[in-house]
Parts: sequence; structure tokens; C-alpha cells
Amino acid sequence: MSAADRTKVGVLTESFLYEWEVRAIERLRSQEGIELEVVVRNATDTETDAESWNSKDRLGLADVRQFLEAVRQERAWTFVLAERTLGRVLGDEQPLWHRHSVENVDVFADIEQLACEPIRDGGWNELPEEVVDELAGRCDVIVRFGFGLLRGDVLTATEHGVLSFHPADIRRYRGMGPPAIFHDGRDRAGTTLQRIDESIDGGEIVAYDEVSLEGRYTLWDVFNRLVTVQIRLLSEGVTALQDPSFEPKTVSDDQLGEFYYRKQRRSVPFAARVLAKNVSGRVRRRLEGGRAADGSWAPESTAGTEPGAEQQRTAESIDSGD
Repeated sequence: MSAADRTKVGVLTESFLYEWEVRAIERLRSQEGIELEVVVRNATDTETDAESWNSKDRLGLADVRQFLEAVRQERAWTFVLAERTLGRVLGDEQPLWHRHSVENVDVFADIEQLACEPIRDGGWNELPEEVVDELAGRCDVIVRFGFGLLRGDVLTATEHGVLSFHPADIRRYRGMGPPAIFHDGRDRAGTTLQRIDESIDGGEIVAYDEVSLEGRYTLWDVFNRLVTVQIRLLSEGVTALQDPSFEPKTVSDDQLGEFYYRKQRRSVPFAARVLAKNVSGRVRRRLEGGRAADGSWAPESTAGTEPGAEQQRTAESIDSGD
């Protein structure tokens, strides 16, 4: 395959990537006909020691300060986040959520990186004209792992647009996604690779898959299960776009699912139900034993399952539970 026939990919990131995002990009780059062209990093993200987040064996004064600040912002949901932090201290390593500074990501070692300060308007970000022009001239498709809510010319600057994950089925759960799915006690969940537009969770579906949540007893297990699917789904979606006959699925407004706003998780009933399920789930999975291949606990019958065998932002999406 000649260089001219290769699909050139640009990546939008914060100052760090999660482990699952690194694996998804590594898998994408390994596909025939794919070439990573450029990385655009959000220069307003000041996270300088991403790797320090990966291991926590004690709680310190900084954790107390973070808890008090979270109480102000997140109200009852703070106790769900505190349960997650305590789980990390007690040995729940959550390897798929380890952070890696972009400059330390091996798959980007030979790829040009551009720092970019987006133009902010409320909760939305637009990329400067010169950055959009750079992406348009060098890329066929853009993968978004940063910059939050994105709008403007960058969405249509390349042939295949901007791809982004929503860790749920946009035809059922928009907004929060996994917290609402876990709260409702669903036994299956989906994840959507979208070609985004200026709506929220309303873009075209490029790839979708749905998996069982059997043995996923906490909200964090659900997040883990969905990102193992996303690792695979990114390369499948970009590969599909290489086929001239492929058309992403358009979802009309009346087909879109209910929107679950972040403020809903801050209510006492919602947070209390999730917290109670998390605590009881941790007890249950320890009694049953076994750890799944994605790093979460699961019954022995599902331990060792490879991602995808059954056939998931803002920079702090997993920390805030979105």
C-alpha cells in the first residue's frame, strides 16, 4: 500500500492519556493502511505529573483538601468518588486508568506534537484557525481524546471528521452514561464511536458494540468493561471509514436517548444507590474471587476474558464519574 493510500490520523489530547487510550492508539497504528500524522495537545491543561496518579497507598492532606472541594461541587456524589479513592488505597490498581504524560507515550515518540490553546466559550472549545488548517492539510480523520466539548470548523476540516467515544448507547443513555446504567441495574451496556457534531452525544455512529456486565459489580468495573471494548472499537471504526461504501449511521433527534445531566448524580438518592451497590459489589467480588483481564474483579468463570471476546471524555471524565 502506497503512502498516498494510507489513512492519516490526527489525535487531540490533554497533557496525559489514560492507559486504555494508549492501547487504543497503539492498536490503531498497528492496522494496515493507518498512519499517525500529528498530535495536538491542550496547552491549557496544566497537569504536570500525570504518572504520580497511578499509585496511591495512603491518604494525605491533599486528599482531604480534594474531598472538601469535591463536597462543595459534587455534594452527595463526593462519597462515591471517595469510595473509589479508598479502593485504590486498598489495592484496586485500575491499570486501564493509569495516566501517561503525552511526552512519555511511546507510540507518539516519532510523531510531531503541537501545543494548542483552545478558544473557550462557556463549556465549549474551538481550535484556532491555524491549528484547524494544519489538521485539514495533513489528516483524513481526527480522534478526540481531549479538549472537552468541541465545536467549530475542526469538525468538518477533514474527510472523515472528528471521532469520539461516548461510553453508552446514545439511543438510550446520553450524558452521564455508565453511572446511569449502573444505577438502573442494566445487565448489558454499549459504547458508541461517534463522528461528532455540535450537539452533545448526538453525532453519527461510526462503530458500536454492546457487552454483558455479568461479574461487573461496581461502577468502576462497568467503566473498565466498556473501555476494553473501546480499545478495539477505535481501530474497527477507522478501518470501516476506509471503505468508500461505508456510511456512518445517522441518528435522528427522536431516536436519541434520554439525557442524564451531571446534576442528577449529586442528589442523595442517586448517589446513595450507586455507593451502596459499589460497597456490596466489592464484598461480593472478593467472596467470589478472580480478576478479569481488564483489571477489574470478576467471577472465576469470566477471569482471563480477552477484550472483545463477546462479540469509553473530558480530561477528568472517570474521576468525575461521567
